[in-house]
Amino acid sequence: MSDKKRVTILGATGSVGQSTVDLIRRNRDQFEIGALTANSNVEALASLAREFSPQVVAIADSSRYGALCDALAGTGISVLCGQEGIVEASALPVDWTMAAIVGAAGLQPTMTAVQQGKTVAFANKECLVCAGDLMMADIRKYGTTFLPVDSEHNAIFQVFENTQREKIERLVLTGSGGPFRTVNREVMASATRAQALAHPNWSMGAKISIDSATMMNKGLEFIEACYLFDMPAEKIDILVHPQSVIHSMVEYADGSILAQLGSPDMRTPIAYCLGWPDRMDAPVEKLDFVKLSRMDFEAPDYKKFPALRLAREAHAAGMSATVTLNAANEIAVAAFLDDRIRFLDITNIVEDCLNHQEMLPISSVDDVIALDGIVRRLASRKLDEMS
Repeated sequence: MSDKKRVTILGATGSVGQSTVDLIRRNRDQFEIGALTANSNVEALASLAREFSPQVVAIADSSRYGALCDALAGTGISVLCGQEGIVEASALPVDWTMAAIVGAAGLQPTMTAVQQGKTVAFANKECLVCAGDLMMADIRKYGTTFLPVDSEHNAIFQVFENTQREKIERLVLTGSGGPFRTVNREVMASATRAQALAHPNWSMGAKISIDSATMMNKGLEFIEACYLFDMPAEKIDILVHPQSVIHSMVEYADGSILAQLGSPDMRTPIAYCLGWPDRMDAPVEKLDFVKLSRMDFEAPDYKKFPALRLAREAHAAGMSATVTLNAANEIAVAAFLDDRIRFLDITNIVEDCLNHQEMLPISSVDDVIALDGIVRRLASRKLDEMS
């Protein structure tokens, strides 16, 4: 029997998936890959499959199935497609799964991985945003080890003393403030796609980069933290930290504040999760405090970045509102990336959907998926009205 850790990477060709692959590539003696999935990038997925020889690969875009089969002909690798194929790949017995599919599309595969009762490292914040109560219930039911990959939640996880939970005064989620931190809303109103994608510190995918520019990313992380750490909303603060060196903090009753620091490189939190409960080497730039010389902090501007307010209000209203928040945001961000709307229209559409969508009861993943579809159609109609 191999003593290597067997790994599945859901979203292998995305930013987090590529960073995960990079770490595995550097430690081939410690890991083997069971399954790889991607949305539509056949060339990148086939290349990874030929390099790592997984048991299964799956492509979400069914129209690309034939091309993937052709690219892997003769390899003996099983090829799946569509949402059903992604879910089937996520059920493959492995020791550790990276859940890095962006957006609500990652909900079912991540839930399926959780139900295997092993270890799931998750970079898909939308899973907890859309189905936090359901996800956490399954984690408890199946005894799954759930490790946060987002740098902010990973930082809190590293300094969160569970035995001292009652002595925790607050969690502090830090954020860079994005590319528009120092400009006014008049400038933001005319922001281009390229400007919004130009994150000052992190290298991320397009959707997450736009969420950072609107600060919706921080709003989603706030909701995620409420579920993940079982903390009330009033004990979770957001702090703008332009250097992105302190990734988040936990404040205790005795006045101690514990923080996790490091260079802004996603391979650090991924390595923490990949090696857990041990630590492993990661090829990241070491933090040089002399070179850094200073760290700045600012309160977030809720008027300039209304996504922060919308996220807090949605969380207070319940899961139906957070599903609505996420679905409307995904549609609006995609429209902005397609140059169909202006930058400030993103949060306007989200707020409009929250104001007009009936809050429906949520008791299952099927309920989440149904409401997600309703909101997407509502947001799409609002886009049509704007054109």
